[in-house]
Amino acid sequence: MKPELKETFIERWRKYFGDTALPIAFYYSKDTGGAEMAEKPAGRSCFICELAKVRNGKPLAFNKENLFCSGAKRYLGFTDKLRPGFEYFLSCGNDAMEGERYKQSPEIVLELMKDQVHTAREGLNIVFKRWDMLTENDEPEAVIFFARPDVLSGLFTLASFDRAGNDGIIAPFGTGCGSIVHYPYLENQSADPKAVIGMFDPSARPCVAEDVLTFAVPMKKFEKMIGFMDESFLITGTWTTIRNRITKSPSL
Repeated sequence: MKPELKETFIERWRKYFGDTALPIAFYYSKDTGGAEMAEKPAGRSCFICELAKVRNGKPLAFNKENLFCSGAKRYLGFTDKLRPGFEYFLSCGNDAMEGERYKQSPEIVLELMKDQVHTAREGLNIVFKRWDMLTENDEPEAVIFFARPDVLSGLFTLASFDRAGNDGIIAPFGTGCGSIVHYPYLENQSADPKAVIGMFDPSARPCVAEDVLTFAVPMKKFEKMIGFMDESFLITGTWTTIRNRITKSPSL
């Protein structure tokens, strides 16, 4: 990634969003890109919770060996396997397991899974770094914001700035890690990449603040967004009012 792109975004982010936390980014690599390999959790752990260190400035790399959650392994591309009885786990449960009840029936789950795309990243590491920790050797697939409503409104509107239609942002059903990795990764491979609003997964919600959602932007789209920040609504009095409120709120 070009160093000037990194610095340009930081400058404009501070200009329009104050001290709001910088986003994190991810990419796949055979090495760790200088990041530390994350330690595998000793017990049950949601992958989203493990990203707290990255958000605080510590680059981390993950792979199939140091992820606890089987869902994270799947949605990060390290396996295409599902746990036995997954259709019951996601729905009503059965004698062998309690169901999460995120879908009404096993049949709906099976229908949902027919459209799932496996990203096939086996044998690689997925590297996460906060934006200011990226180097010119890093090539991010997507940028992930953990945002409160005011910040989210700015990102949402900016993502639609150069589009005539209303289809520039998607909010697909899925896991927390799916909303920040799986879907943004797929979008970055497309000719018309869309931003992904997420973290609606109740199982992942305890890992973020109660007033925070995620906004993941494929890198191809994000570069364009940076380019038109200075000509967008961000330079208007309307946004100045919101920015002043953002700066009075505690930073994430």
